[in-house]
Amino acid sequence: MPATLLPVRYDAPIMQRVLIIRSSSLGDIVHAMPVVHDMRRHCPDLLIDWVAEEPFAALVRLNHGVRRVVPVALRRWRHRILSRATWREAKAFRDELAHEHYDAVIDLQEQVKGALIAWLAHGPVHGPDHASAHEAMAALFYRHRHRIDARQHLLLRCRRLAGNVLGYEPEGAPRFDLSPPAHNGAPIAPYMVCLHGTSQDEKLWPEAHWRTLLEHFAHIGTPVVLPWGNRAEADRSERLAAGLPGVTVPSWRALPELAAMLAGAQLVIGVDTGPTHLAAALGRPTLALFTATDPHYNGTEPSSTLARDLGGPGHAPGPAAVIAAAGGMPGAPPAA
Repeated sequence: MPATLLPVRYDAPIMQRVLIIRSSSLGDIVHAMPVVHDMRRHCPDLLIDWVAEEPFAALVRLNHGVRRVVPVALRRWRHRILSRATWREAKAFRDELAHEHYDAVIDLQEQVKGALIAWLAHGPVHGPDHASAHEAMAALFYRHRHRIDARQHLLLRCRRLAGNVLGYEPEGAPRFDLSPPAHNGAPIAPYMVCLHGTSQDEKLWPEAHWRTLLEHFAHIGTPVVLPWGNRAEADRSERLAAGLPGVTVPSWRALPELAAMLAGAQLVIGVDTGPTHLAAALGRPTLALFTATDPHYNGTEPSSTLARDLGGPGHAPGPAAVIAAAGGMPGAPPAA
């Protein structure tokens, strides 16, 4: 059946079951999350399932508008492609995905890997057209293709695509509907969180800049927490915290517990990394530092009026600019 290019349809039939494909990365999953609220506002009885990479599945489960999360392990499987265990797990994933028949399968991944996952599901697959998709070849797998402005922020693109599929116009500020656990193990007193870790080295902010920033907050007596996700980040946290009063390095936190820690912070400062976008989605005052990527497409500001983006490709902000911007954020620590 040839693919069709569909506009927004306000007379679209009411759907009962929808599958969302957005398996990675963490920040992009966060940006896609408002589609759940949008779709259930349009169709309150809609059943929504979501495919996510296994490290991120716990985050999607924090949104109670998602009925079922189907974990996938493409990142792990590709390193063990010849293993029998990999093929057994892949078959189990395919069987679980085929458990339901969906009225629509919406690929928000916009990549060939997401399109292939969508193709395994039972239901008509929707995605951006060739000119709109992040990877144009992904559009070959969609039964229904939608023209989505490629010059928009990912959050807006996801909301628009879901609206096109279900036949509504996205309205209002994005609603993420995330409910992290209550306990986070962070300091009892008001505290800040600084997020220095990222999976791409070009997104890092220089350690010397972080040290200057942390010395400033230690001087004014603001507790700062430096969470980490791997051994290299833990070592960096220890280096940055060395000798600074009130700067602590917590134990490793799984995503739900990290979300709880972020949700309790009076201010979050971080590089372009998933937890920074998560902090903005949780409604915390968030200052995002960009060094290599364009915040127009992946910034925090579309997520919240309490978020601000600094820097961009080739012009990372300096410590003085970050300190000044932090002082103007809602709930900012008192100046010296």
